[in-house]
Amino acid sequence: MSQRVYVLAQFQAKQGKEQQLFETLKALEPDSYREQGCIQYTVTRQIDHECATRNKHTIVFNEIWATAEDWAAHGRRRQIADFFENEVKNPEGLVADVSVTAYSDEGVDFDAPVYF
Repeated sequence: MSQRVYVLAQFQAKQGKEQQLFETLKALEPDSYREQGCIQYTVTRQIDHECATRNKHTIVFNEIWATAEDWAAHGRRRQIADFFENEVKNPEGLVADVSVTAYSDEGVDFDAPVYF
């Protein structure tokens, strides 16, 4: 059974702050990749494409963590907590809106093999 957690951390920058927010988030990548259980931690930027729609969250972290515990530990890191305090909660911060969602690759009632 997979224990992986797939996370989409979506950000809407304040007016005129998208490039600064992208650079700030990009700076979080190197240390996050060094964390236990970090499989993927990539900040991306929304693009125009004929097969896609646009939304207000133009910057998205695509994360994969080995376990929910690894992801929770990531959220407790000072660097991550400081980002949310300074850029999300702070009225002077770079973020207008944020949405963080987590997913599993397991189906409901997955019939995993039994090992003896």
